[in-house]
Amino acid sequence: MRRLAARFIRSFLQGLLLLSPIVITAYLIYAIFDRVDTLIPYLPRGIGFIIIIAVVTTVGYLGTRLFIGKWLFDVFDYLLEHTPGVKFIYSSIRDMVSSFVGDKKRFNKPVWVCMSIEPEIWRIGFMTQRDMSHLGMANKVAVYLPHSYAISGWVIVTDSKNIKPVTKMNATEAMKFAVSGGVMDVSE
Repeated sequence: MRRLAARFIRSFLQGLLLLSPIVITAYLIYAIFDRVDTLIPYLPRGIGFIIIIAVVTTVGYLGTRLFIGKWLFDVFDYLLEHTPGVKFIYSSIRDMVSSFVGDKKRFNKPVWVCMSIEPEIWRIGFMTQRDMSHLGMANKVAVYLPHSYAISGWVIVTDSKNIKPVTKMNATEAMKFAVSGGVMDVSE
């Protein structure tokens, strides 16, 4: 009876391990779709999602292709940058989003950072500033250290001798490695 119960529990846990990534991914996709779809109420299911995607794509096209669109976004950017209280929120969000995507990607230089000599401990991060001398910290660099399974992280300032470039991974693989807690198979 114990063997049967142990086999049942082991099979159940194995099923959870196999199904949870699929189910969680499917749920997140559904939740995003549902959330976007309901931004425009009183429309048949799916139409709101299509409209939102079309509007965002059109804004992206007009904002980068046409002079009037670029000018309009520059005006809004200027207004938000010069509105007290809003400036801090807007500029922080804009800088964070542009650091991950767009022309100003900042997390594209993966490095190893020596955190301890005895015992030797290294963390993976992304160099965001090569030179900190403008802040009175000559020979120092700024490195972003993402947290595992989170979008948050640390910014540290360390001696440039404490870092070395990541050579066996590109920036995307390095971010996956860091965010997955180091469990991502780099050879994939």
